[in-house]
Order: sequence, then structure tokens, then C-alpha cells
Amino acid sequence: MKISTKGRYAMRMMLEFALHPDEHTKISQVAERQQISVKYLEQIVTVLCKAGYVKSTRGAQGGYRLARKPEEYTVGQILRLMEGSLAPVSCLDDEENQCGRSNCCATLHVWKELNDAINSVVDRVTLADLVKEQKAMPDITLM
Repeated sequence: MKISTKGRYAMRMMLEFALHPDEHTKISQVAERQQISVKYLEQIVTVLCKAGYVKSTRGAQGGYRLARKPEEYTVGQILRLMEGSLAPVSCLDDEENQCGRSNCCATLHVWKELNDAINSVVDRVTLADLVKEQKAMPDITLM
């Protein structure tokens, strides 16, 4: 499984909003700090807004901010919004396995374990966790 740029950039954008909770952040600020295209970020923020993950404010002092506290968002929620299912194989996309071979597939338990491991990590880590980790890292802009 690979997370697309859309998923990775959505995570970076949400982290930017979480790192600046008391301000409305402009897309151009995120683009500059993260070195990502403004146009691509505009597409991503539209999805985040429609899902209610971020709020927008118009005007000169406007921009975007998180709709909830950083600890209320998991990496899994954000990635699933942008990527859809995170299952490593399509037969695990649905609640009930639709594959006609599921009762005789020797590899299914491997895919289930992998799926459980992925979900365990992404559903445990919150934006608040990432904020703490980011703040503990050296600021490369100061170097």
C-alpha cells in the first residue's frame, strides 16, 4: 500500500493548521512552508472543508483552521477521507469479505494481520501527537 501525495499533503496541511491553532492560515502560507503547489492544496482543502475537518474564513484576515481540537483527529480519519480504504487488498475493503475464495485462501490471514496493523497505527496517532513530535524536531528554517 502506498499513500498518495494527496493523502500525504492533506496530513501536512492539517498539521500546519494544528501547529497554528490561534490563527487563520492561508493556503499560500502552507504552500510556502511545505513547498507544495497552491493549486494542489486548494483541491485538498476543498475536500477537508466539505468533510467538516476545517473551517474557512473569508477576507483579508481570513484563511483556514481546524474545526475541532487536534486530539480529535486521527491520522486514519484524514487518510481515509483522502484515500478511501487503507486495506492492503481489495477483498478487505468491505465489512464482510465479498471474495468467493475467502474460505479457502491461505494468504487471507496475512492480509488481515497487515490490515489490522495499519489500522492500529493510523487510528492511534492523533494530530496532537504529530504536533508534539513536530515541535520536538529542530527548526530547519533557523539553520
